[in-house]
Amino acid sequence: MDEVLVVTGAGRGIGAAVARQAAAGGWRVAIHYGHSAGPAEALAAEIRAAGGAAEAFQAEIADAAAVARLFAAVDARLGRLGGLVNNAGIIGGRFPVMAPEPGAFERVLAVNVASAYHATAEAARRMARSRGGAGGAIVNVSSVVSRTGGLPEEVHYAASKGAVDALTLGLARELAPEGIRVNAVRPGIIATDIHDVHGGREFLAGFGPQIPAGRPGTADEVAATILWLLSPAAAYVTGALFDVAGGR
Repeated sequence: MDEVLVVTGAGRGIGAAVARQAAAGGWRVAIHYGHSAGPAEALAAEIRAAGGAAEAFQAEIADAAAVARLFAAVDARLGRLGGLVNNAGIIGGRFPVMAPEPGAFERVLAVNVASAYHATAEAARRMARSRGGAGGAIVNVSSVVSRTGGLPEEVHYAASKGAVDALTLGLARELAPEGIRVNAVRPGIIATDIHDVHGGREFLAGFGPQIPAGRPGTADEVAATILWLLSPAAAYVTGALFDVAGGR
């Protein structure tokens, strides 16, 4: 494989696991980060040291103009785009709907939903057959909270992931004639630092028995599903929402 994969929010967690697995599989990986250059640059260096190809790119992912500049930089430095993983996302804090934090809901929608829309638009322009592209694959990182409503005081996050599901289904239909597949993975409780807001390791240990599989998942397990969806093995899969949630 000699194509470029853009992974948004790839400095840690699921995004970093996707970047590592993709590079090991032959993708040239564009590691996007928003504000923490250190982890993204370290990940790119780690991948290059292992024989892979990766570079880190900064962008305010909720800003359409910044996303356009990001993809232009990827074009110039890495080459032809073949895939996109819309992984960037935030929980946005915890608060009851009767006492919301000012601007928090809007920020969550911008980072979790608008970023995926803008990045997909840029990717589609490059991959669409009608524009001379060779097609490609896009995977959105949603969450099982899109169907459960989420944890207490996090309905804003759940709503944003419901929007990601809808975006996935609509874009899959719109872009299929262009040779572009669009799918989503919906992780359950995954052992990453996104759960620091809930109490970190203590929360994960306490929640484990409530999961049918008996434990939280790992970032690598989610990444493996994403890499399959990006691969030719999933050539007839589009518009699918894959739960990676241990039966939850």
